[in-house]
Amino acid sequence: MRNAKTLLLVGILVGTLLVAGCISSGNHTTKNSVGEKQFTGQTVVVCSGAGLMKPMNELIGMFENETGAKVEVHYGGSSEIFGILQTTCGCDVFVPGAWYYTQQAAERGYILNDTVQNVTYHIPVIAVPKGNPKGIHSLKDLAKPGVRVVLGDPKGPAIGRVSQKILEKNGLWEKVKPNVVTFTPTVNQLLLYIATGQADAAIIWEDMTTWAQARGKIEVVEIPPDQNIIKTIPTAVTTCARKDGHIEVAKAFSEFIANHTEVWEKWGFKPWKG
Repeated sequence: MRNAKTLLLVGILVGTLLVAGCISSGNHTTKNSVGEKQFTGQTVVVCSGAGLMKPMNELIGMFENETGAKVEVHYGGSSEIFGILQTTCGCDVFVPGAWYYTQQAAERGYILNDTVQNVTYHIPVIAVPKGNPKGIHSLKDLAKPGVRVVLGDPKGPAIGRVSQKILEKNGLWEKVKPNVVTFTPTVNQLLLYIATGQADAAIIWEDMTTWAQARGKIEVVEIPPDQNIIKTIPTAVTTCARKDGHIEVAKAFSEFIANHTEVWEKWGFKPWKG
């Protein structure tokens, strides 16, 4: 009888442990599956300004690791990626280098207006080679004889359009134009011209001065706020995302890059404070 009771107690105990183990295991599985890798097997296509490449690459890696999604990205001048959006509907998330292009997309019905949000400020500065051999200290100095200036194409990257507006604002556009040796299709090429000494001055985005290509090779001349035109970088989900069934992963990615301000700060950007 004692042995029978002992076996009965052991059986009850083992059964209890097995049930508890199943419950514990079930809870553990549920916890891991909610909010983790929720977009496995899904793809989101991003069109981004070329000058945002450093933080965007880091953010893309983080998003893929956390959600399981695959991010395809097209980098280019803001007008170039706007063209992709306009002609092929080839973007789920649109992140140009300046608000102007998001505004144009909104006016044409290319983006979902309720998803638009500013991410960071984009601040133009004058970049010169290390040592500042031509003694550039202001916008006016860009018009001095013998100064080789490179600017972004006003019809290409956002910095090109902004540079023209800044110079026009200060009555210098026509005076500086004769010194411009080339207009580049991307902002990244401006940095290369200055870092290699092929030009004496360029107007670029402040955040680019933190890039490895710039360290020890360039110096920065700030443009006074009253002379400058400071822009914001927005993100938005496009109507294409709805058409191709990527709407949820696109919204998640857009929110992700807007919320991770520490990554933008790491790469020299100043997060937008609205």
